[in-house]
Amino acid sequence: MRKVLLAVLLGISSQIVAADDRPNVVFMLSDDQNWNGTSVAMHPDVSFSKSRVIDTPSLEKLAGQGMRFSAAYAPASVCSPTRCSLQLGMSPAQTGWTKAAPTMTASDGYKLVPPRITKNLDSRTTTIAEILREAGYATAHYGKWHLNGGGPGQHGYDDDDGNNGNEYAYRFKDPNPADIFGMARRTTAFMEKSKRGGKPFFIQMSWHALHAPENALKKTTAKYEAKGGFRNGKGLGIAAISEDLDTGVGMVMEAVDRLGLSDNTYIIYMSDNGGGGGKRDTLNGGKGSVWEGGIRSPLIIRGPGVAANSWCHTRVVGFDFFPTFCEWAKVSTRKLPVNLEGGSIASLLANDGRGVVKRPRDELVFHFPHYQSQDGPHSALILGDLKLMKFYEDDRLALFDLGRDIQERNDLASDRPRDVEKLHGLLNNYLAAVGAKLPVANPQYDPSKAPPRVQRGGGGNKPRGKKPRDPRRKRPRPAQ
Repeated sequence: MRKVLLAVLLGISSQIVAADDRPNVVFMLSDDQNWNGTSVAMHPDVSFSKSRVIDTPSLEKLAGQGMRFSAAYAPASVCSPTRCSLQLGMSPAQTGWTKAAPTMTASDGYKLVPPRITKNLDSRTTTIAEILREAGYATAHYGKWHLNGGGPGQHGYDDDDGNNGNEYAYRFKDPNPADIFGMARRTTAFMEKSKRGGKPFFIQMSWHALHAPENALKKTTAKYEAKGGFRNGKGLGIAAISEDLDTGVGMVMEAVDRLGLSDNTYIIYMSDNGGGGGKRDTLNGGKGSVWEGGIRSPLIIRGPGVAANSWCHTRVVGFDFFPTFCEWAKVSTRKLPVNLEGGSIASLLANDGRGVVKRPRDELVFHFPHYQSQDGPHSALILGDLKLMKFYEDDRLALFDLGRDIQERNDLASDRPRDVEKLHGLLNNYLAAVGAKLPVANPQYDPSKAPPRVQRGGGGNKPRGKKPRDPRRKRPRPAQ
């Protein structure tokens, strides 16, 4: 009898040890932060890949301790579609959630009628938190949810801040702007509790910042006022709250180190979408567009086995994290949802950034069939260095070589018709395969009464006449 009891105890003990060996994950998601919105360079050969004015020393430290990804993408160019994609491991085209703001209707007078969106995370779906909690992880979600569906607690999270959205950020002013420091304290408390309980943890920190920039610390705002050079108060506020957010990141990093969790905890930092762009010294396009300025995201990862101050130039996308977290948690592939689109990036992190990501499809698709920029409804497909863009109002196709033209200034469509045809076919096939919603003709459209084109966020690279010279065409580059 004692032998049987001893065997049972040993079995339980081995299971606990195995669970303890699995890494913790702190996944940080900033809001509306540009690829170059920090003082960390996001590409070794692109001078404008970091901010010239914003100071983010904590992120600089994180980059020095971990890996930077020069070609990382948010799943969408707007907020809640990215957040849904991260929870489910699928692209917004497949989830059907492709916009955050209200969609246009026929009565708005545009040439096309975008698809309507049901903005509610379905309880029948399987989230990453549900998978990890079933695997024995303690799970928490702090900050902006913006997915309805009852809030994080209804979708696998043990602790959370409730079913909130953008409005939440504006409640918190100095000394806790946009709840940055409150979120850091709650995260620290959850890590302490999980450590005491002997459970690995998964925490998603969906920072409200860069929302509520006017709520930045007075001290930080004064610093950037003294720097000067801002065209308006919003730009000043964004710079200030970016540094305040960085302070919050530093608080979490310090807590991980102080609790002795550094050797077994991944800290991941990225943005939900780009916040602007189109200028000469930055990426083209911005929020609400699938130009690089709308979808390319800063991404920095520190953790066990990740080489310090290292780079990865392989293209990765936000929904790659679902299978990555599952691999770290040793979740059987048989338990994963059958419609996952991401591929684990664990091997990239363990191999100095080298390798490929194995996904069900080689191409990445970004689908935005809505009006929120001057481009109107449009989609993009990336395969290797080639990027095809399709604009639905006039069916125009544009082609860019991101390896040589990261700013998407040189449309190659007329020079490379075979590539255009190939990528266009892949785009159409993909959208059909995942049941993507498309815009349709507006029966009420009157060209003489068409509303003015929305200017925010769109790209500025319509083909016109002679193509601009590619200043880097003779120099080999890492994948951009």
